[in-house]
Amino acid sequence: MVRSEAADVDEYLAEVPEDRREVMRGLRQLCRAELAGFEEVMAFGMPVYERDGTAEIAFANQKRYISFSLMRGDVRQAFEGRLADQDMGKGCLRFRRTGAVDFGLVRDLLRATAESPGAVC
Repeated sequence: MVRSEAADVDEYLAEVPEDRREVMRGLRQLCRAELAGFEEVMAFGMPVYERDGTAEIAFANQKRYISFSLMRGDVRQAFEGRLADQDMGKGCLRFRRTGAVDFGLVRDLLRATAESPGAVC
């Protein structure tokens, strides 16, 4: 995992390779637009979105892919069908090409996360 020492998300995005920067900025814009009431912080070396001090969403530039972490099991379960064809670990969507980032899916996951609090895994 690529771990950044950036002090804030702006600095983090400035470190991202140029060919991924626009997509990473797009993920940030979606998170900021859809996660009203969440705090944007740097944690675990990546941008994280917290509600009441609990991390629920994160994204990161990894060596071989862009990751989008969804820490809410209830949201993952609700989207089980749409996530079935995605490259996904326990709670991390992996986009191996910048063109593969499904912003519509990400937006819907963010909206479902913002809708109500839930347990994180």
